[in-house]
Amino acid sequence: MTEVYKTNVPNRQQANRIIALLEHSFLGASVNFDLQDCDKVLRVEGIAPTDADRVIQHLIRFGYACEILN
Repeated sequence: MTEVYKTNVPNRQQANRIIALLEHSFLGASVNFDLQDCDKVLRVEGIAPTDADRVIQHLIRFGYACEILN
């Protein structure tokens, strides 16, 4: 399953830190950002639907906004 999130991650350096954290926390997941998109889109593929809230909580702990895009 792929979840898509709206974030406020400002740059590639921060995005790379978050990618590493999420890939460590969700083994086997594929994580990427589209920082060119106005919603600073985060895509996480290979997680269970019940893990969506955990992804959001990880970003909030780092001080970023994060919500599921519908």
